[in-house]
Amino acid sequence: MFELEVSIALILVAVAFVSGFVDAIAGGGGSLTIPALLMAGVPPHVALGTNKLAGSFGSLTACITYIRRGLFNPWEWKIHVVFTAIGAVVGTLLAHWISPEWLNRILPLLVIIVALFSLFQRYWPTHFQTHHQHKGTAAVQGFVLGGYDGVAGPGTGAFWTLTNRMFYGMDLLHAIGATKLMNFTSNVISLVTFLWLGHVHLLMGTLMGIFIMTGAYVGALVAIKAPTKWISLGFNLIVIAIAARLIYQYWL
Repeated sequence: MFELEVSIALILVAVAFVSGFVDAIAGGGGSLTIPALLMAGVPPHVALGTNKLAGSFGSLTACITYIRRGLFNPWEWKIHVVFTAIGAVVGTLLAHWISPEWLNRILPLLVIIVALFSLFQRYWPTHFQTHHQHKGTAAVQGFVLGGYDGVAGPGTGAFWTLTNRMFYGMDLLHAIGATKLMNFTSNVISLVTFLWLGHVHLLMGTLMGIFIMTGAYVGALVAIKAPTKWISLGFNLIVIAIAARLIYQYWL
């Protein structure tokens, strides 16, 4: 298994704390941890698997919180859960088959695309027509987004929230609640698959997960007074800069 120096590990847990903090306030925190792991020299497959372990801490906490608040009924999303799990397995196996060289090239591009999506989504139309859930939409949505989370991951939550609102006419809060369940599903299924493939740094993933949860807790305490639009803007610009550095490293 890939070994990390103590100084690098300390940097990664600090990044995890910032990721959890910003995610609680403005969203998108998961887009920071994968580039940080890659810049630390972690092999891309191990970076993806370790990130799934870390992300599972935060997604479980958020999922339980939304369920306790009664913001969605998990049973009504059973078809989504099943196909998200299937997609996550397929996506994770696909990521395993892709060569490390290509993953190093692909992941920074995906991170930049997601960061740009996050920056400009405020200018997109926010009034959606109401649609009734049906099995076909649930199956396709779950499989595609679960597969994307398995093969890469950055921005999955944003894509779930957007499509929930588009397909089902949900308000933002309820759409995010359902998103947390889907995030947890694909994270855990993908994590189990990565563990089976031997692509998870258990100690580092656990430490990062704990600091993600801590950062999310602190972020939630200041979320009411925080200037979220500026935090979101600054965070996404940092993510773009890191991803651009990785593109320069692996493409140029």
